[in-house]
Amino acid sequence: MKKRKTVILVDSGCDIPQAFIKKHNIKVLRLRVSYEHEHHIDSVALAYEVYKRFPKEIPRTSTPTMQDYYDMIDEIKSEGYENVLGIFISSQLSSTCQTAQMVLKEYPELHSFVFDSKNISIGAGLLAMWAAKELENKIPFEEVCARLPEKAKDSKVFFYMDTLEYLRKGGRIGGVAAVAGSLLKIKPIISCNEEGSYYTVEKIRGAKAGKEKIIQYVQKMCNDQPAWLALMNGDALDTAAEVKPILKKTIKKGLLVVEDQITATLAIHTGPGLLGIGVLVNP
Repeated sequence: MKKRKTVILVDSGCDIPQAFIKKHNIKVLRLRVSYEHEHHIDSVALAYEVYKRFPKEIPRTSTPTMQDYYDMIDEIKSEGYENVLGIFISSQLSSTCQTAQMVLKEYPELHSFVFDSKNISIGAGLLAMWAAKELENKIPFEEVCARLPEKAKDSKVFFYMDTLEYLRKGGRIGGVAAVAGSLLKIKPIISCNEEGSYYTVEKIRGAKAGKEKIIQYVQKMCNDQPAWLALMNGDALDTAAEVKPILKKTIKKGLLVVEDQITATLAIHTGPGLLGIGVLVNP
């Protein structure tokens, strides 16, 4: 039987490092960032500009245009791909997954599988990276697709933030919770639940406790099993550098595969001072 050529398709919210994207020719649908008189496509480089303009200017985020989807499919077809494996951030947080499903139905000549990771940032990205490695190891497209739903249970990302203000302004958290957190100096560790929505894992008082707790949650999830780790930051490089040796020492069977700044669209909703740790158990 002729082996069909497979491509992985993601959105930029998956926060996959550019070097990995280039090496595996992963196709990325870029989310959009809009100021009053400016429009940009999502990137890590843009995140640094976004932080510079905080808090005076907070841009809006939006999904790729329909033309972006059609142009991407044309590119995929022109490069000779016959299988498309789409892995996207949670459908509760973005419509990229649903739109990709709708558009790919218009191309029956492509064998496609679109997966809602029910996760955000590198929590979704690690799944796409796992799929890329499986395909590189000659695992058939159909088998990778079949294993993805179960593998998704092994992937999670935990975020600790300096402020709830940007989540509140983006409609991601209730105003009362944001005000209470500000007054009491209580900060949450946030993740995505089984439905793919944000939830508060634990409320922490103080940055030191937040860093300690986030590592404890990662350790509990790994449970002394092999794991890929991702150390993400949002305008908090010093904090990430401080946590890195502790993370490596604590998660003894962990392999740090990603160290990066989050992309602009996530930065807009979380503000500066974010620390995130992603984990994929038994990669």
